[in-house]
Amino acid sequence: MKTVEGIPLVPSPSRELLNERQLLDYETHREEILQWLLAFGKHPDRAEGYSSSTIENDAYRLDKFYRWVWQHHEDSYTTTITTEHADEYLKQLAYDDTSNNHKSNCLKALKRLFKWKRHERGGEDWEPDFTFNTGNSANKPRDYLTKHERSRIREAALEYGSIPAYNDLSPEERDKWKAYLAQRFDKPKSEVKPDDWKRANGWKVPSIVWVSLDAGLRPVEVERAVTSWVDIENQVLRIPKEQSSKNRENWIVGLQEKTATMLDRWLTEREQYPKYTHTDKLWLTRQGNPYQSQSLRYILKRLCEIAEIPVENRQMSWYAIRHSVGTYMTREEDLAAAQAQLRHQSEQTTMKYDRTPVEDRMDALYRMG
Repeated sequence: MKTVEGIPLVPSPSRELLNERQLLDYETHREEILQWLLAFGKHPDRAEGYSSSTIENDAYRLDKFYRWVWQHHEDSYTTTITTEHADEYLKQLAYDDTSNNHKSNCLKALKRLFKWKRHERGGEDWEPDFTFNTGNSANKPRDYLTKHERSRIREAALEYGSIPAYNDLSPEERDKWKAYLAQRFDKPKSEVKPDDWKRANGWKVPSIVWVSLDAGLRPVEVERAVTSWVDIENQVLRIPKEQSSKNRENWIVGLQEKTATMLDRWLTEREQYPKYTHTDKLWLTRQGNPYQSQSLRYILKRLCEIAEIPVENRQMSWYAIRHSVGTYMTREEDLAAAQAQLRHQSEQTTMKYDRTPVEDRMDALYRMG
């Protein structure tokens, strides 16, 4: 994979969308942008660029923006990015269930892109219609799953999307379930076979959920996860620095034995599906796309319904899983353990988890009388 100062020019999600000629064009386009930002981006008149860590993060954010333009705005590959594209993307970000800090960083990346266009291509200035208030949100973690809810979610993942066993159904019941599976897998009812029952009761969603409950995976890490991360024998994920999020070093993240077993079963099942033949992506949706915040939020919503976990007045996103890992890892071990498990570069980021979980405070009230 071609890089600039270790930054991949074309991350895997885009590489899989492009043909050979488009890939070459996109690589050249990206190389021009990244080299300029690294050498001139901060102060063009003084030839002062941004740090490689800043541009590495921007590179992934901009690549995601370009893919959004291709898939949702232009319906085809292009490197001709307009202010209208940026305005529409900003509106989508406003609705996304992600932190304002993340949204603000995406906005900064877009402004740097248009700064390059203005200086190097004579492009027009872009002034966004609005910004995102970050305040001190970095020190205020959003809602998290309680210890009891974590167990309920883990169990609910085993029920997610499951259907009765093929041999346990009468002919009439089997016919009804065939109709359901035909719709679920977008195929004619006449082509639904016993193997589709196994597929419906597969290990993919349980493995995503259980690994996230252990590793606190961010949505972007679920999206980027590849098979080479998995080390079943040692019960760890090995995430290299070029594929990690917000980091510049390799990470080794521990898993429970039962999670490693779950993941091993999914890897075996994964080999049976043609859509994984030419990709090393660990998980893909039914449509063959990497999971993103919206699809993961839908899974968590369904899991909460199955587990009968109330979500009213709660900001329940995939980060609720991650925040629960940070909260209870800090409680059971210490901040250093939480920092390593959550892959934080700065211990200041982990400090927001240094608080007493609500159930501990309730126990304290009982003891206080």
